[in-house]
Amino acid sequence: MSRSNRKVVPECAQALNQMKYEIAAELGLMSGGYASGSADTEFGTELGGTGGSGGHVNWSQLATRDAGSVGGNMTRLLVQRAEQVLKGLS
Repeated sequence: MSRSNRKVVPECAQALNQMKYEIAAELGLMSGGYASGSADTEFGTELGGTGGSGGHVNWSQLATRDAGSVGGNMTRLLVQRAEQVLKGLS
């Protein structure tokens, strides 16, 4: 079976990208030296990234286990939010 990264709801791409960087920051995967102030790393220092002007994630140098942790945490949070919506809590 072929796998793809096609978004079911393309309008959510920016929110998913933001979530990806927030989770990477929580896991301590951010590296310093990023100075453009992109919205993708807005919460990097708050969530455990490197201090100062934010950071970025060098995805090509990231261990498979670490990248999997980011994806797994994204999935866990999305499932929790969906369950809350289905229960009418949100």
